[in-house]
Amino acid sequence: MKIETPYYLIDEKQLLKNLKVIRRIREKSGAKSVLALKCFSTWCVFDLMKQYLDGTTSSSSYEARLGYEKIGKEVHAYSVAYSKEDIKEISKFSDKIIFNSISQLKMFSKQVCDCQIGLRLNPQISYSHFDLADPSRKYSRLGVSDKKSILRVLPKLSGVMFHFNCENADFKNFSKNIDYLSRTYGKILGSLNWVSLGGGLYFTKQGYPVDKFCRKLKSFSERFNVQVYLEPGESAITQSCELVTKVLDIVHNKMDIAIVDASIEAHMLDLLVYRENAKIKSTGRYKYMIAGRSCLAGDVFGTYNFKSRLKVGSIIRFPDAAGYTMVKKNWFNGLKMPAIVVKRLNGKVEVVREFKYDDFVNALS
Repeated sequence: MKIETPYYLIDEKQLLKNLKVIRRIREKSGAKSVLALKCFSTWCVFDLMKQYLDGTTSSSSYEARLGYEKIGKEVHAYSVAYSKEDIKEISKFSDKIIFNSISQLKMFSKQVCDCQIGLRLNPQISYSHFDLADPSRKYSRLGVSDKKSILRVLPKLSGVMFHFNCENADFKNFSKNIDYLSRTYGKILGSLNWVSLGGGLYFTKQGYPVDKFCRKLKSFSERFNVQVYLEPGESAITQSCELVTKVLDIVHNKMDIAIVDASIEAHMLDLLVYRENAKIKSTGRYKYMIAGRSCLAGDVFGTYNFKSRLKVGSIIRFPDAAGYTMVKKNWFNGLKMPAIVVKRLNGKVEVVREFKYDDFVNALS
C-alpha cells in the first residue's frame, strides 16, 4: 500500500508491548494507570489502549471530554489554573479534579462536590534532564510545598498528586524519592484514599526492573492504605510510532544536507524545544544532515551516517515519534500536516486521517 508522505505510522503491535507492561504493573502492585493525554491523544488506537488502562488524565476541559468520550473509564483532571468556565465543563466529565493551589481549591471546591478532590503537592525534589521540564525549578508554580497549609485543607482532600519526574528510567532514584515522600508526608498520606505519582517514569524502557518497581509501589500503597495511580505518557506509547518522510532535495554546504518533506518545527516540535536530535540509528559510511523544509534555519533533525547514498525520493523514517508530536503539530509555513496511519494488530494498514487545505483554513480565521 503506497501512502503519500509525510505520515505518522502507529504500530499497534509495538504499542501492545507497552500496554502489557502496564497491565503487569497493575496485577503485581495494584497501581492503576491513567493515560496522560497531554502526551498522546490519538484516539484512533484507544479501543486497544482502553483494554489495558484505567482511564485518562487531562490538562484541560477538551482533554477531559476526550478521555470521557473515547476511553470512558476514570477521568482525572489537573490544570495549573482553572477558570469558572473550565470548572463547569470539567466537572461534567471528571471523577477526580486536582487543584494546583490552595487558593483555587478554596475558590472552586464547592462547585465540584460530586467529584473527588485532589491537590498537587510540590515535594521540592525532582528528576529531569531539562530545566524547562523540572517541576522543582526555582520559582516553580507547580504544586503546593508548604505542609502547614496542606494540613489545613486536608479534610477537603481525597487524594494528592506528586508529579516530579521527567523521563526517569533510574529505579534507584525513584525508590529513594518514594522513601522521601513517605518520611516527609506520612501524616498527610495516611489520611487519603489515593495518591497519584504522576508521569515521567520510564518503566517500559528495555531493562527496567519492573518487578522491583511493583514491589516498591505495593509497599507504599499498603503502608498508607491508598490507591496508587501512575500517569504514563511516553511509557505507554514509546517506540510505537515513526514519522515517515521523503527526501525532496540534497544540497551541499561543506557537507551533504538532505531536505525531507516534513519539519521538526511543525511535526516533531519537542526535539526543537529540548534541542535534541531525532533517534535515527547512525550506521554506514555516507554522512548527511537531515533537515526539514520550513524556512526556520535550525529546522534540523540531526546528522547521521547511512549505509547507502541518499537521493531524491529516498524514504527517511524517524522512530519514537508518538509522544508530544501529534498533540503539538502545527501549521507553521502552511506545511502539509502528516497523515495519521495505523498498522493494526492483524497487519492491516489503515489511513485514519489526512489533513487538507480546508483543515489549514479552518484552523484560522
